[in-house]
Amino acid sequence: MQSGYQNIKSAGAAELIAISSDTVVGIRGLRHEEGIDYLLLSDGDVETIDMYNVRETSGNPFLARPATFIINESGKVAWVDLGDRFGHRTRSGQIIKALNDL
Repeated sequence: MQSGYQNIKSAGAAELIAISSDTVVGIRGLRHEEGIDYLLLSDGDVETIDMYNVRETSGNPFLARPATFIINESGKVAWVDLGDRFGHRTRSGQIIKALNDL
């Protein structure tokens, strides 16, 4: 996602924020290991994951399904890409196109 983030930033389109059920300590390690520049937040109690209805239902209850949301300036969900399997990642080009289409 890091290389995709650079594409999104270069397009001047939006800001990327990732949310994970990992602990704050785990996220710090991941940011360091992967060289992540974008904001990566911990949702250890899966409250936000549940608010967006993306909790994984067949397996670990503390995992979220891969999902990308575009939230517009009014705070409304304007676009969603919901993955159906672990490892699904929305391409930066898809995000930039969706933003341009809004």
